[in-house]
Amino acid sequence: MDLQKQTGPRVAELRASDADRDRIADMLRDALAEGRLTAEEHAERVEGVLNTKTVGELEVFIQDLPAAHQGRPRPAHPYAPNRPQDGALPPRADENVVAVFSAATRKGRWRAGRRVHAYSIFGSVEIDLSEAIFEYQQVVIKAVSIFGDVQIRVPENVSLRGTGGGVLGNFEVRTLDSEDPQAPVVYVDGWAVLGNVEARPKRGKLVADILDRVSDRVDRALRKHMDR
Repeated sequence: MDLQKQTGPRVAELRASDADRDRIADMLRDALAEGRLTAEEHAERVEGVLNTKTVGELEVFIQDLPAAHQGRPRPAHPYAPNRPQDGALPPRADENVVAVFSAATRKGRWRAGRRVHAYSIFGSVEIDLSEAIFEYQQVVIKAVSIFGDVQIRVPENVSLRGTGGGVLGNFEVRTLDSEDPQAPVVYVDGWAVLGNVEARPKRGKLVADILDRVSDRVDRALRKHMDR
């Protein structure tokens, strides 16, 4: 038997994700700031990184840099499935965000339910999860834009999946894979009809470990009960 068919492709042969390219670009930027690369070398390597297809090709651009040997970049592993399991999430929305010839926003420190529906009809909807409190590991956002715009932002250390399309419009979800299998997963599902739906990570924004939050709530509940 072919051993490679049994064990699957080597890490170097895996397709590189946007998160993999971003990590390499960050290392190159640091090398430029430290004087290890000239501006011309940096620009040339960054251009090469953006055009790479596999993890192995990415490593070529940093193999002569100390940072590459202190901690080699790991590929983002797709722990999350493309769709939540049937029956795992409620069919009804915990919250509806609607903009009809207007604008509606959810951002800041807000509690994200398991299902959020966003409807933009000749309007604008912004759903920013970068500082939200994730009480559930799976969150579904159903986004429908008709002659409107729906913008969705998530922390950069969650997983992001999208299923939908555009009818004379744009439906774009930037797939994101968290290296933590317990990280929240945000599913964006919907349609853009002569409109726009876009979901992507917000750089520099991280969500705390969801299990830590659950443990903190349990500890507070136990202490409150014991104090009675």
